[in-house]
Amino acid sequence: MTSRLYCKIRKKYVAKTPEEEVRQRTVLLLTEEFHYPLTRFSLEAQIHVGQLHKRYDILIYDSMRKPFMLVECKAPEVKITEKTVEQATAYNVTLQAKYILLTNYHTTILLRKTSNGYVQQKHIPNIK
Repeated sequence: MTSRLYCKIRKKYVAKTPEEEVRQRTVLLLTEEFHYPLTRFSLEAQIHVGQLHKRYDILIYDSMRKPFMLVECKAPEVKITEKTVEQATAYNVTLQAKYILLTNYHTTILLRKTSNGYVQQKHIPNIK
């Protein structure tokens, strides 16, 4: 069993952790099944959330290079909870993505940003 995974977004090998496996599976799902272009992905970049420096897992941009979907990945054994939703929505105050996808690969929650907050969606949207 290898201790490294190849990341086709970053074009390099990265440490194989449970969360990284979920991240790479999510990238594969979005690029292979939903045809999201690799060139629209940003992984693990730093953002400012209030006075804090945080890192998001995945940010996908639309064709106008505006944030389209923020993806928060958790290891398979980590449950997606209200705290996970709060973390992602706090990041999205800065990013302003239209969608938030939360996944540990066993549970996936998709939220769409509205003028009043977020509503849960059933289907991953097509990228524009």
